[in-house]
Order: sequence, then C-alpha cells, then structure tokens
Amino acid sequence: MWLSTLSDEQRNALFRLAHNVIVSDGILDPNEEGMMADFRREMEISSHLDPEYLALDGIDTVFPDREARIVVLLNLLKISYADGAFDIEEECLLNEIRTAFECSDDEFRLLDNWVRRLHALEREADDIIHGLV
Repeated sequence: MWLSTLSDEQRNALFRLAHNVIVSDGILDPNEEGMMADFRREMEISSHLDPEYLALDGIDTVFPDREARIVVLLNLLKISYADGAFDIEEECLLNEIRTAFECSDDEFRLLDNWVRRLHALEREADDIIHGLV
C-alpha cells in the first residue's frame, strides 16, 4: 500500500523490515510468503535479492518524514496480520519501530485498527469472489 511513494533505499529497507516481522515469531506462514512476493513485485525488488535482517539503529534517518513512516507502519502491520495473528514478537518489533518513528500509542492504535478493518474487508471480498457468501 502506497509503496510507490517510497524511494529505492526506503523500499529496500521496508522489504528487509517486513522480513524482520515475518521471522520474528519463528513461523513462516504461506500468507506471509505471499505478501513478501507481493511486496517484491510492487516495489520492483529483484527476485535474486534475499531479504536479510535489518538493524533498527538509524531507521528513522532512512524514513525521515511522517508520510513514509506511516506507509511503513501500515505495511508492516498488514504483513503482521497475514497469518491471522498478531504475535507478541511481532508486536514488540513493531513497537520498537513505532518508537523510532516517534509515532504515539494513540496514532499506532489508529493504524492498527485501520489495518484490522482492511483485513476484514479483504476476507469478505474473498468470500464474495469464491461464492461463500
């Protein structure tokens, strides 16, 4: 979502942050793999580039403006819900990023709420598409 607004450096960093989120709970879900493939396509990241861990030190300088930070948090929240659960490890990592981005608890809750509603709408659309409604 809104990945085209990010610079190449920011896209690469977001891809690596998404990898951090996915592996934080120790479980690689097929839905998470699918979202990483979607990220790779949308951000035009080479299929030869393997995501690797990205340290959070200095992450605020890679994403210096509010808009980019919100795009990152929305996308990381979305990928954290891809497996149907927002695990404690994912929550802790996202809170570290939220803190580095100077995003308040209230604003983060607003983003989290929006992503959960988006997931519900996506599930509803899938049900409609597949004739389950």
